[in-house]
Amino acid sequence: KLLRTRGSSLRKMAGFTMSLNLLLLVAMVATNIFSLYHLSSTTNFFQSTVKSSQSSVPTVPDHLLRQLHTIRAAINHLTNHQPDKSTSIASSVTSRATVSSSPPKDLLLYSKLSPIASACHDYPDLLHEYMNYTPFSLCPSDTDLVEKLILRGCHPLPRRRCFSRTPRNPSDSKPESNVIWSYYSCKTFDCLATKFPDLGFDLSLEKSKSQFSSYKSELDLPISQLLQIAKSANSVLRLGIDIGGGTGSFAAAMKARNVTVLTTTMNFNAPYSEAVALRGLVPLHVPLQQRLPVFDGVVDLVRCGRAVNRWIPVTVMEFFFFDLDRILRGGGYLWLDRFFSKKVDLENVYAPMIGKLGYKKVKWAVANKMDSKHGEVFLTALLQKPGTFLEFQIVYLTVVEDLEDKILGTIPEHEAFFQL
Repeated sequence: KLLRTRGSSLRKMAGFTMSLNLLLLVAMVATNIFSLYHLSSTTNFFQSTVKSSQSSVPTVPDHLLRQLHTIRAAINHLTNHQPDKSTSIASSVTSRATVSSSPPKDLLLYSKLSPIASACHDYPDLLHEYMNYTPFSLCPSDTDLVEKLILRGCHPLPRRRCFSRTPRNPSDSKPESNVIWSYYSCKTFDCLATKFPDLGFDLSLEKSKSQFSSYKSELDLPISQLLQIAKSANSVLRLGIDIGGGTGSFAAAMKARNVTVLTTTMNFNAPYSEAVALRGLVPLHVPLQQRLPVFDGVVDLVRCGRAVNRWIPVTVMEFFFFDLDRILRGGGYLWLDRFFSKKVDLENVYAPMIGKLGYKKVKWAVANKMDSKHGEVFLTALLQKPGTFLEFQIVYLTVVEDLEDKILGTIPEHEAFFQL
């Protein structure tokens, strides 16, 4: 009886154990099923999120991709010494037939010795053509190529180990013998003076003096009047720079009055630099967009000729004016000689830009262009840089007060407050 009681209890315990194991097995299977379902739903969610995020990313414009390929190709040419294979097909279409696909050896050598202007990297084909020469021999006849690179901001140009081309028999008695005329259509200065009578190719001193000594309109500022203004202000004129000075007529006229003037010029289809040198003056072969190679605060006078006008981009113009301020000493003069622009642009853009300098207006004359069809005007302005920071504050506050009066007089007071 005792054995039968124990057997029945054992069977009950075995049945309970089996039921418990079955229950645990069912729970484990259910847990795995729920885990797989959760993982699959999470994966689908992330995939849909990635797809939606990828579709929401804006595509890069084609012209930016082309610029990126060009920059990469230039960097590979000038630093890694290996052309970019991904852009070899595109570059071969735009490159000249005479330019080799591999960079010239002297370009690679010079890039290790001295940094090359960043703008040069944007024109690798022109730069390679310029540096593709035979060392220790005669330099190529590539004046036009030099002008193209400089105008595009590739300045200063890399140095070359070749002998420059010079006139065969230069003579002081024959000015034409000092120019290589094969670059130009005219072959004499008389031809240039006849073809371009207003560009100063009549190199006689009398012509230069008369050009800056007469007073025919309010736009004129004779040199004698300029010197008198400086003398009355106890300001000495010893050194000046003529920006875009052409053939150096102004520098020649100032040289006769014991004032040294440097002339910045470019050879646009005519030998401007040679004409300046024939007058015994210094031509600076630099473009307008480059920093002037002059130390800070050492110049007494800066004259901007007709090369400085509205064709220069506004941002470039603003950097240009502040570079002129950098080289001018306190009390020096900035002379804008016949600055050309539309009247509305002069009032809304250039006059406020000039006003940012805080200079004193010694002369400010505006006259309409004779054959104007779109409201073009000329501006002649003589401005004096403040000698001290206190003078600058006084002049600048005066300019602000004038602008305040103009604004308050033309629009309601509550709107003027926000504009000021």
